[in-house]
Amino acid sequence: MRALGVIEAEHRNMWRVTNALGVLADRLAGERAAQDRATDLATVALIADYLETFTERFHHPKESDLLFARIRRRSNEAAAIIDRLERDHEMSPHQVERIRDLARPVAGKPVAPEGERAAKLVEEIGSFRTRLGEHMRLEEDVTFPLARKVLTAEDWADVDASFDAHVDPLGDPHAPAEIALLRARITALLPAPEGLGGHSDTVVEKLTPRRAKAEGTLLAVSDLTCRYGRIEALHGVSLEIGAGELVALVGANGAGKTTLLRCISGVQPAAVGAIRYGGQDITRMRADARVRAGIAQVPEGRQVFGPMSIEDNLVMGAYTRPSSEIRAGLDEVYDLFPILRERRKLSAGTLSGGQQQMLAVGRAMMSRPKLLLLDEPSMGLAPLIVEEIFRIVKMLKEAGITILLVEQNARAALAVADHAYVLETGSVTLEGSGPELLKNDDVRRAYLGM
Repeated sequence: MRALGVIEAEHRNMWRVTNALGVLADRLAGERAAQDRATDLATVALIADYLETFTERFHHPKESDLLFARIRRRSNEAAAIIDRLERDHEMSPHQVERIRDLARPVAGKPVAPEGERAAKLVEEIGSFRTRLGEHMRLEEDVTFPLARKVLTAEDWADVDASFDAHVDPLGDPHAPAEIALLRARITALLPAPEGLGGHSDTVVEKLTPRRAKAEGTLLAVSDLTCRYGRIEALHGVSLEIGAGELVALVGANGAGKTTLLRCISGVQPAAVGAIRYGGQDITRMRADARVRAGIAQVPEGRQVFGPMSIEDNLVMGAYTRPSSEIRAGLDEVYDLFPILRERRKLSAGTLSGGQQQMLAVGRAMMSRPKLLLLDEPSMGLAPLIVEEIFRIVKMLKEAGITILLVEQNARAALAVADHAYVLETGSVTLEGSGPELLKNDDVRRAYLGM
């Protein structure tokens, strides 16, 4: 299944490219000096050349001719999805050509007045970005899970071999000069890199040997009721999390998601019901004892100590660990989040929102948790940073850490979840695998806007 990882990496570059197009479209829609406008139009044309050269000639054909063809052959339910994706592949080169012609008029073709041309280009870019975003989400949320389910080992051998030779020019240090120029311009257009997660292969390799292999149910919540005074916030909630699983809890504001996490971590007492962790009843166990047992919570809103240094914030997360283990814990977190190593002596308040989120995760990791409770990790962050947050969540899961993820971004949460629960007004109303709930009509209407 290596091909899916290759495609997802290429998708990340496409998101960056489309975000750069969005910035350029906003500029072109406003007042710009003639020289600046010419540079922006040239950058749009460079992006169109990249999309035409790599995406349309290599990325899409291999998907259509091999991956999509094998899925269609193995699954009767795939026809409508693959038909839609292939229609997108057929439409895309025409739209890319229109964008390029508007940005870089071709000799011999009629040219609209500059203002009219800019308006058409802005409209075309908006349409292209919307269509490509929907296309990539459909692939990752629906098509990839289906491929994992229906393709055979022989299919994967052929598909993986086809994609193994893929080199996205944007990630190639030996790319031609025009690609190097495009990379530089995209870097200048987009916000400064957040410097969040380390390389996944390296991090997973270092984390995995430290995580004991476990099997069976790690956490079981049974008929849990919780009250704030006379107000009942949870009404008989039950759920299970297997060791090594990533379980998502989705729901609207006020559904009781954070309250459930607080009950599991011991910050909020349970009124009725039971919480069993590793086979032991911890319903009445103190919060600090639960941390020592291996439960760590990353709270909503990050809650880092702004005036303290980054390293001191991390060390506080290890207060239940022997002092002899702190150095190794710091090294582990710094491998996971290299930017924290660089800035370890600075105050936590100087970090960006995404970096503070990583600090909050790193602080929880310092307790060496077996169960990580993540509360709204993407809240208030820019789309590119949200993408990186979920890459890191998947990395932690691959390293064998059991995760309960509370998240309003239902699409992203369900896409990475092994199993998921929908919480509405304090009660579980639906459960199933992440891919199943992504296709559930009620979930799609209520949480995915579809």
